[in-house]
Amino acid sequence: MQLLDFEQPIQELEDQLAKAEEIQKAGSVDIEQTINDLKAKIVSTRKDIYDNLTPWQRVQVSRHPERPYTLSYINNICDDFIELHGDRNIKDDTAMVGGWGMVDGQSIMFIGQQKGENTKMRQYRNFGMANPEGYRKALRLMRMAEKFGKPVVTFIDTPGAYPGSEAEERGQAEAIARNIYEMFRIKTPIICIVIGEGASGGAIGIGVGDKVYMLENTWYSVIAPESCSSILWRSWDFKREAADALKLTAKDMYSNKLIDGIIPEPVGGAHTNPKEMYSIVKKTILDTIKQLSATPVDQLVSQRIEKFCQMGVYQE
Repeated sequence: MQLLDFEQPIQELEDQLAKAEEIQKAGSVDIEQTINDLKAKIVSTRKDIYDNLTPWQRVQVSRHPERPYTLSYINNICDDFIELHGDRNIKDDTAMVGGWGMVDGQSIMFIGQQKGENTKMRQYRNFGMANPEGYRKALRLMRMAEKFGKPVVTFIDTPGAYPGSEAEERGQAEAIARNIYEMFRIKTPIICIVIGEGASGGAIGIGVGDKVYMLENTWYSVIAPESCSSILWRSWDFKREAADALKLTAKDMYSNKLIDGIIPEPVGGAHTNPKEMYSIVKKTILDTIKQLSATPVDQLVSQRIEKFCQMGVYQE
């Protein structure tokens, strides 16, 4: 497993463990107790590190290359999944995926940004940066779910909407704005979960829901720390300071009443135990759907609008 720079103490302990296991395997010395002590030390060290992560370190964890992406969650949560393609206007955007999933007998429309698990797939998925047709596809699928009275679950994981000139020419800003506007009015339960990066309008374009959750080691902000640093300090060298100032962690977002809850991750991040992470997210989704389904749909829409109108400080 690839370790991040602040996980160096864990790397040193794992190196010691590997050497001890080699000695034990050779059979010359019985060091079973030493091996057990090292394993326990690795667990406690990892817990200590992850209990005290800085905002920038959480950004690093959210970008870990082995972290589960949208399709990993969908394929492991669903008993069956049928992906749907195209916006019925331009083309199919591979950075935005979606379709019908069956979870314990419950039909759910899943939508989310997909980054790709290797270099070739990241290029194919455009690094999770959707074009206008991606957001229009997402809206088409939400309306389909509304038509059949089925809940919508969105997985947010993007460094932002694609900023290319061709995307702007095809109406990137309008597509995102249209999604935000329509998601307020869609008459079916909507659950949004930030599973990695939640940057700018690219994230909120599928982020308006009755319940908005963040995984413990994710971030949600109007701008990435590096971009904020380049604007305020004219350099990327102040990304740590920018991450602190942006208040972008799950704890910050929850304390500011911008999200509805934080989903805990296994110690060391979602990538250290994906199966446990899938189980936690699945339970959260099913419990939330049960809760939201008890509310009449018109009241659900009114509460959704009211919740977002309460955010921020403004004066008329």
